[in-house]
Amino acid sequence: MTSPPSPLASPSPCPPPPPSLPSSPTLSSSPAPSSRSPLLPLPPALPPTGEVMILALGRKKQRLFIALSILPNLFLAFLLSSDPLLTLAPPFRCRLPGPSPAPQVTNASVRTEKRDGDLPQCKQFVNGTRLGVKDCDAGYDYNVTEGLTNNIVTEWDLVCSRYWLVPVEEVCFILGTLTGCLGLGYMADRLGRHKSLPVSLMLAVVFGVLVCVSPSPPVFITMRFCLAAASAGVYLTLYVTRLEFCDPSQRLLATMMSGLTVFAGELLLLAVALGCGSWRGLLGTGAAPLSLFLCYGIPGVFPESPRWLLLSERTGDMNSFNERQRDDDSFTELDTDSSSSPGRPHLSFPELLHSRNIWKNLCVLGFTSFISHGISHCYSSFRGDVRGFTPSFYWTYLLSVCAGGGAWLLLWATVDKFGRRGILLLAMTLTGLASLILLGLMEYLSESAMTVFSIMGLFSSQAAASLSILFTAEVMPTIIRGSGVGAVMALGCVGRLSSPLMDLRNHYGYFLHHVVYSSLALLAVLSILLLPESKRKPLPQTLADGEQYRRPPLVRRRRDNVPLLATPNPET
Repeated sequence: MTSPPSPLASPSPCPPPPPSLPSSPTLSSSPAPSSRSPLLPLPPALPPTGEVMILALGRKKQRLFIALSILPNLFLAFLLSSDPLLTLAPPFRCRLPGPSPAPQVTNASVRTEKRDGDLPQCKQFVNGTRLGVKDCDAGYDYNVTEGLTNNIVTEWDLVCSRYWLVPVEEVCFILGTLTGCLGLGYMADRLGRHKSLPVSLMLAVVFGVLVCVSPSPPVFITMRFCLAAASAGVYLTLYVTRLEFCDPSQRLLATMMSGLTVFAGELLLLAVALGCGSWRGLLGTGAAPLSLFLCYGIPGVFPESPRWLLLSERTGDMNSFNERQRDDDSFTELDTDSSSSPGRPHLSFPELLHSRNIWKNLCVLGFTSFISHGISHCYSSFRGDVRGFTPSFYWTYLLSVCAGGGAWLLLWATVDKFGRRGILLLAMTLTGLASLILLGLMEYLSESAMTVFSIMGLFSSQAAASLSILFTAEVMPTIIRGSGVGAVMALGCVGRLSSPLMDLRNHYGYFLHHVVYSSLALLAVLSILLLPESKRKPLPQTLADGEQYRRPPLVRRRRDNVPLLATPNPET
């Protein structure tokens, strides 16, 4: 009974259940892990996210690229922080015509803080008698005890009636920094970080050389304006690129290391100034090493930001990235595919204009940056304005530099634990309190107490300024991150303009100037409450992602009924 069915089983049109499984070609190849059929989809079926592309770098390459983005800050500090050394006016006296001055003129007035052309050190006197009507036809004798032995003041006699050129140079330098932050920040968003970086570096090297060979103050001021714009573009592009190479746990550490590198560069700047003694050599020492970093523009040395590539239209680069991620996780040649044409991220300007939450965050952080940079000058010169005491240049310079370095250490120790918004709120509160105490109790404070509160205000204001820029880079979407960070840095430059303008007016009206900034600092404390919290959150990519970054609710509810603040935060 069992033998007849066996010959009838072969012509049977109904196959048994096990052979029916290989009918699908995709299913037949799926159990075999070693098959490389071209019909298979790539492992990541969905487009890679920014965090996936960062992980594809590997830890070693990621740290290498972060280190490469930090190293130029050591020399950028020479170009961006050298103004106090270049414009320091030493004690001087009028030089009499003739081979040697008379003995009674040797002990002439040596004060240099006054700029009025009617003061004794700006005129020629012999035995109390004024010689002539014009200012010192034979020039001036300088008693250099601090800083550079030869700067622009001593070389071109920018004292007395020509002193106004010094604040003009400082104003033009700050305006150049403002221009570079806005213009090159926008270029980094439109053309890419990898293209804007070598352009900014090349301009910084060229204008650095031209500054060193400037023959006159007008040429020097013009070249310094261009050098400031280029140097600010390099700093901004590296700042944004560095942040986009980091995952959320590394952003603060990388930014802190960058800030400490600038701190080391500012200390090294003072050592180089004491060693070389010439302002041309000082600026050349900062501009010449930047030429070494032009190699970042060579394909394969310093890649394009992976987050910016997600927004661009380089499909060939994305496909090559997927293949490398599957094969060897190599990322160094991500943007070197010659077959792909470079594209720009699509930015909808009508959508940008209606992104109310992004504008709100940008305005609050820009307002905080403006106050923090502007009020720092009030603390550094408060004792001189109130008591008439002029501190040593080394004391003022080292105090300001060390306050910046200490601020970064404080941020590194507290920001990841207590949050960006909480520490920014604390820093601005301390800034406002220090101002109120100094202004309200200045008649009752001793010299030591005044110094303590001035240091506290300087420390907290620099911490708030540094944190405002980091905060902006974390809440602005990638498509406008360069422009957003550049706008906040530009508003900080507007605050810094108050320092040379006060010097131009010989510090008249300093009390009103300090009162205005103190009032704005208290207003900033209230506006910081409207900011979101970006701690341990992914960087937003598009404008829609940026709109999701809203402040936590004031009470334990999922939503607030306040306009512009009703959208919940993204998941942490």
